[in-house]
Amino acid sequence: MTALVIVGHGTRSAAGVDQFAALVERVRRRGVVADVEGGFIELSRPPLTDAVTALAQRGHRALVALPLVLTAAGHGKGDIPAAMAREQQRHPGLTYRYGRPLGPHPLLHAAIEERIDAALAGADRAGTWIALIGRGSTDPDANAEVAKVARLLWEGRGYAGVEPGFISLAEPSVPAVLERLRRLGARRIVVAPYFLFAGVLPDRIVARSTEFAAAHPDLDVRVAEVIGDCDALADLVLERHAEALAGDIRMNCDTCAYRVLMPGFADKVGRPQRPHDHPDDPVDGHHHHGHGHGHHHHHEATAGSVAVVGGGPGPDDLITVRGKALLDAADVVVVDRLAPQGLLAGLRPAVLVVDAAKVPRGPSMAQDTINAALVTHARAGRRVVRLKGGDPYLFGRGHEEVRACAEAGVPVTVVPGVSSAFAAPALAGVPVTHRGVAHDVTVASGHLPPGHPGSLVDWAALGRARGTLVLLMAVDTIAKIAAVLVEHGRAPETPVLAVQDAGHPGQREVPARLDEIGAVAARQGIRPPAVFVVGQVAALG
Repeated sequence: MTALVIVGHGTRSAAGVDQFAALVERVRRRGVVADVEGGFIELSRPPLTDAVTALAQRGHRALVALPLVLTAAGHGKGDIPAAMAREQQRHPGLTYRYGRPLGPHPLLHAAIEERIDAALAGADRAGTWIALIGRGSTDPDANAEVAKVARLLWEGRGYAGVEPGFISLAEPSVPAVLERLRRLGARRIVVAPYFLFAGVLPDRIVARSTEFAAAHPDLDVRVAEVIGDCDALADLVLERHAEALAGDIRMNCDTCAYRVLMPGFADKVGRPQRPHDHPDDPVDGHHHHGHGHGHHHHHEATAGSVAVVGGGPGPDDLITVRGKALLDAADVVVVDRLAPQGLLAGLRPAVLVVDAAKVPRGPSMAQDTINAALVTHARAGRRVVRLKGGDPYLFGRGHEEVRACAEAGVPVTVVPGVSSAFAAPALAGVPVTHRGVAHDVTVASGHLPPGHPGSLVDWAALGRARGTLVLLMAVDTIAKIAAVLVEHGRAPETPVLAVQDAGHPGQREVPARLDEIGAVAARQGIRPPAVFVVGQVAALG
């Protein structure tokens, strides 16, 4: 097994040395690499020579030397290879493979995004500008790398913008980039150090930012933490180690949206690349330049598509990972009243949001209009997400939309969602099934009362049944439903729990007996969206 030596530049900061040591220990604890040591080329202990000597004494002759640097600048390109060459003279027969620098890589961008989020503490991204501050170098390639990372950090994350700057040896300086953002109209700025660990230069970033903020009291300037010792960094070190062993010399495929899931580009991974029309081109792709002497673009327009996505029972973070990825990549979002509204704030600025609740009502008019909108946008080459509450196939009319798209020849997929039928009881502490209490659960719609000619529910059978009954859309009909259930055999004292606004800060739970739930719900002012759980499980909450 090839041992790994993690090579740091070194720092005068004790905190930085501790973070480096903690990361080396974290990688060692993973147990993926049999033998791991870490050392510095200057300024700090342990020196690189001690780390290599320790590995050599344990019988290792082949190493991976991994430069723990974010960008390939002087240290990564010159100093560390020179230091390793000296080690080869000290230890005849020692061979090593040199790993790539760590960045740019999606794991790092996600870590920086987390540090920025921590600094934002809930403030919205759309009103936030980011100043990404790199070390700064006399190497233009290294400085260009920081500009590239700034662009990658902006992609698909919904910030107002990301500007690169540097703390030494390169412009713009921290005050210069903050002034640039101020002139662009920024009111809130997060300064994000593109640094692995604590050190003299990250401290200087804090000092310069604090000085600028003091001189401009109208600005909200915050400084995010450095990347630091974390799982993402350990993951990346091990990825670079494996890559060095496999001899996998790629181009910039770490951040190629056709190979890696990048924020906002979820639909590209694994897809063939194909020419596409510019958004400003006429929709039909025909450019009328006389007789089209070579002017016709024979590009096939990007094929549009529709995804019918279940947004879950209400809170923004109960959507599925796939649903969120499609939302991040959408051009058009057609949204329901009960879909998680908070997710709309995170959409890319150019996304068209269509509110289905505002569609003109009438006998099934609304649904036809929605279907037509999905088809029209998809045919124009757009990626359409139909965002619904709960699950699209449970009282969500999702299949009507899927059928309309299929009939129109538009590619359509369904992404299941967490249904409030099960989530609302769960969020109120009620299991819909429980060993020894209920072995079946029925979900029924209460939008038509018992006895209504259009109702397809056999309420008498549900009265005779013993299992859990979950009622959706039953706020107006609960009294009638309860009466019919009791009439057909459900015990009047059967526990019922009404759960309103499940998962939201205003969630409320109102318990009652089956024969009293109608009166209690009316008296307590239960309003939609609310779910009623009928059965012995309701007493477990």
